[in-house]
This record gives sequence, C-alpha cells and structure tokens, in this order.
Amino acid sequence: MRFTVEGPLLNQSSSCEPVLRALPDWFGIEEAIQAYIADMPALPTFLATFHGRVIGFLSLKQHNPHSAEITVMGVHPEAHRQGIGRALLEQAESYAREQGIEYLQVKTLGPSRPDKHYARTRAFYEAMGFRPLEEFTQVWGEQNPCLVMVKRV
Repeated sequence: MRFTVEGPLLNQSSSCEPVLRALPDWFGIEEAIQAYIADMPALPTFLATFHGRVIGFLSLKQHNPHSAEITVMGVHPEAHRQGIGRALLEQAESYAREQGIEYLQVKTLGPSRPDKHYARTRAFYEAMGFRPLEEFTQVWGEQNPCLVMVKRV
C-alpha cells in the first residue's frame, strides 16, 4: 500500500473521527471519542492518507519542554499491518526532536486487564522502542488500568 504521511497539522478532528469510529475494539466509549475530537483541533496531528482518504493519524500533546504524549493514535482496520503506525510514529518522533522534546509517553490499557486488542497495541509500542513505566488505576478507574509507556526520542 502506497500511503503518504503529512503533518503536523491542526484542526483535524473531522478527518480523524471516521478512523476512531472504525475502531470500536479500541475506541468504544462515546465519551472518550468525544473528548479526543474536542481536544484534537489544538494538537499537532499527523495524517496517513491513501488516495485522498485518511487511513491513520497520531496526535501529540506537549506537557513541558522535555516531554510530549501521544494522546490518540488510530489506523483504520483495513490498513493494519501495512507500516502506517510505524510511519506516523516516526514522523511524530522527528517533529518532537525538532521541538527539543526528549521523551514521548503513551497511555494504554494495562496488562492486568487482559484484552487481545490492547495486547497488540502494547506489542506495537514495545516494538517501536517504548518501555512500560507504571500501571495506574487512578487514571481511568479500577476496571481500566492505565499503563504509561515511555521512549527517549
């Protein structure tokens, strides 16, 4: 699949919402989808497109001069395992380095709540060099333990 990656861009909620909605195994909570959509306009966002259609995206939020967070990332299920996530992350890391950012973090469902979809997510981030830092239940609650993963960029 020949796709292109562009960004960082702002105001990309409407471009990314269809991808979010195509991933109910990861983004199945309507309140969370609405929160991502509300936050995204101000966040640097990277888009992967194929024939003019957004098939993946990644949004960053800088917390301080040294670190940023991947607040949301998604690749349309039809485009999984095509190198799109890797390309998006590499573009975001390049941007982060240009901004002087030293560390990236991502929050995902922790392994203490078994889920085959999030096991794939964690495996992807580990393959990309992220390491688990700590799992918290205070972020999303007891039923949704939050694993923080970090990477030096």
